[in-house]
Amino acid sequence: MPYRTPKKLSALHGLTRTFLKSIMLTIVAMGALATISPAAELPVAPGSIVRLDAAVTAARASASMPRIAETNTLDRKLDKKFVGLAFISTTSTFADSYTTLFARENWLAGKKGVCNEEVDSAYLYGTHPTVARAYAVASAKSAGAILMAYYLRRHHSRFWSAPLVTNSIVSLGGVTQNMIMCN
Repeated sequence: MPYRTPKKLSALHGLTRTFLKSIMLTIVAMGALATISPAAELPVAPGSIVRLDAAVTAARASASMPRIAETNTLDRKLDKKFVGLAFISTTSTFADSYTTLFARENWLAGKKGVCNEEVDSAYLYGTHPTVARAYAVASAKSAGAILMAYYLRRHHSRFWSAPLVTNSIVSLGGVTQNMIMCN
C-alpha cells in the first residue's frame, strides 16, 4: 500500500513550495530590474566617443566641463555601515538556525517537557529540521536581506538598512525564544 501524506502536511508542503517559488521569482525579478535599469550616473568612456570630423572635435575641446572633485568619505562610511549591518544580520540569522536545531536534538534524545519540534516557523524549517535545511534557510534569509538592502542602497533609498535591521530583529527574537524554550 503506498504511503499517503496527511492533508494537513500536504497543504503545508504546498505553502512551502509557494513561498520558495515567490522568493525565487523575487530574486529573478530583482536581477532583471537591476540589469535593465539605466546607468546614468556612470561616466562616458573616452574611447566610446565617435569623432566624425575636425570641427566637431574642436568644438568639444573648447567647451570642456569643469571637473568636480569627488569625495569618497561618505561612500566609505556607508560601506562600513552596510558591511557591519550585513554581518550582524547574517550572524543573528545563523544563530537562529543553530538554536532551532535544539528542538531536533531534544526530539532525537526523546526528551519530554521541553520543546522537541519547531512550532513557530514550521512552514520554513519543518517540524524536525535537518542541519542542511536549517542552514539553507539561514543562507536564503541572509542573502535575501543583503540583496534587498544593496538594491535599495544603490537606488539611493534612505531605508536601505531596513531589510538588514528587520532580519536581525526577527532572528534575534527567534534565538531568544529558542534559548528560553528549548535549552
